[in-house]
Amino acid sequence: MSPVARDYYEVLGVARNAGEAEIKKAYRQLAMQYHPDRNRGNKDAEERFKEVNEAYAVLSDPDKRAHFDRFGTAGPGVGPGFGDTGFGTLFEDIFENFFSGGRRGRGSRAARGEDLQYELKITLEDAAAGLETKIQIPRLERCEACSGNGVEPGSRLETCDMCRGAGEVRRNHGFLTVAQTCPKCHGAGQLNRSPCKECRGEGRRRAERLLSVKIPAGIEDRMQLRISGEGSGGLGAGPSGDLYVVVRVLEHEIFTRQAADLLCDLPLSFTNLALGHEVDVPVLGGMTTLKIPAGTQPNEVLRMRGKGMPHLRQRGHGDACYRVVLEVPQKLNARQREALASFEAASKDERGPLATAFFERVKKLFG
Repeated sequence: MSPVARDYYEVLGVARNAGEAEIKKAYRQLAMQYHPDRNRGNKDAEERFKEVNEAYAVLSDPDKRAHFDRFGTAGPGVGPGFGDTGFGTLFEDIFENFFSGGRRGRGSRAARGEDLQYELKITLEDAAAGLETKIQIPRLERCEACSGNGVEPGSRLETCDMCRGAGEVRRNHGFLTVAQTCPKCHGAGQLNRSPCKECRGEGRRRAERLLSVKIPAGIEDRMQLRISGEGSGGLGAGPSGDLYVVVRVLEHEIFTRQAADLLCDLPLSFTNLALGHEVDVPVLGGMTTLKIPAGTQPNEVLRMRGKGMPHLRQRGHGDACYRVVLEVPQKLNARQREALASFEAASKDERGPLATAFFERVKKLFG
């Protein structure tokens, strides 16, 4: 801080006739605002914080305040930093509680168990039909020997003699009372002098649980199923957490899924599209026949109604959709070349609607 004397009233933003309560209020607000824990790496805030504490150290002391009012200086024993006021420790305590929500170690012996997550991989066929399957879940379960309280049978928890069961101790710092987690019981309020031998005082043991899970027909990738109470066991009388089964539907070799519709590419020849054709196509669970209308165009999508996935929350199924892909032969024998040449000669003066529209646009553009 600069050796030039500062106006401590200006630093705190109070009038020169401000009372003790007003000075305390202004100091507390500014100290919280500029505290280093809230402004990590901010040198300006750090200097401002030092100024605020120095100002309060003077204006909160009647003798030092009188000296400052008379001579414009703080008098001996006051300088940058916290001096002997103890405010460094005070605000470390305040901010430890402020940012941690008043941590209390392990807290109460009764606590809800953790929620767990399990990833279940299924096929597209399983997702379409639905299934019931078994899964094995590693988890923490309540210790049966001590009923989850961590105490050896026949013994009991003792009230902490430091905090008298409160789980926290209180320290007075002038106008503030700061509550801290009890260092002896770590916030539990009780001491376990006879830990359970089975769970070593934890109240829970590692175990594996075999569960039956029902997957509804029509379920989609990344959907979750919640199984209440099948997470980790609670501490003491606390309830168990929940289990969330995340369903992952594996990629299919033929179909891609779009909501309840199934899509796939269907390669066909020029003659199939021009003359029309009947072709065997895949559906989930087998094959069926799809009729290709004469004159079908490439990239056209042909639908088979009701052959897709079942709707999850309503009746009925989506569609199986086949996108037509024109497959042009890369090698032709003499007979094929002759046939195509004859077709070209017969169609020389004919244009389809797409070609007609295209060349009309070209004619308008280039004259």
